[in-house]
Amino acid sequence: MTDEDNVDIFSPEELGKISDVLSVSLVNRETNKRTPYVDIELMRGDITQLEVDVVVNAAHDDLTGGGGVDGAIHKASGQKLLGECLNLYGCPQGEARITGAYNMPSKYIIHTVGPVWTPAGSIKEKKERLRNCYRSCLVMAELQGLKSIAFPCISTGAYCFPKDIAAEVAVETIRDFFNLYVNTYLDLVKIVCFDSQNFEEYKKLLF
Repeated sequence: MTDEDNVDIFSPEELGKISDVLSVSLVNRETNKRTPYVDIELMRGDITQLEVDVVVNAAHDDLTGGGGVDGAIHKASGQKLLGECLNLYGCPQGEARITGAYNMPSKYIIHTVGPVWTPAGSIKEKKERLRNCYRSCLVMAELQGLKSIAFPCISTGAYCFPKDIAAEVAVETIRDFFNLYVNTYLDLVKIVCFDSQNFEEYKKLLF
């Protein structure tokens, strides 16, 4: 599973040690009856192996699997995932769909379709489309009453979204969500990186 075909990735030995690298309290909300604070954890490793309530899949719009994170999640989940996805009839860009996780240790998978970065067009519009992906996933998880969610680096692989801009959008959207919704079930957000460049971009923003 990769976020990028040609990147400086972590060694197999490093990826084999799936562990939290850095953790910070994202929001301190003493009046929140469900969750007094939300932790964000920046990780390196294989998102398909995480024991969280829900893993986010950076999916193709037909939800039938592909390369990178999408392909790895479909492979780890097994054929039953494809059957459920076919019954959803795709997912528009920026929206989210939820399925079971089947053979993966997580309970659910939320599929979202990120934007493709191209030289033409408005950067602001592209950022907003990516922001919609993170927001839609958080809203979906909250509606399901889930407590932990793991995100990959959406759109930074084959869709060529600049990693520094994508990380900025992701962190801003997560922070804005928990500042706006002050009584959430969610209390843990994991950001899971496969390559070192994505990891360093998030590290600069969070720590």
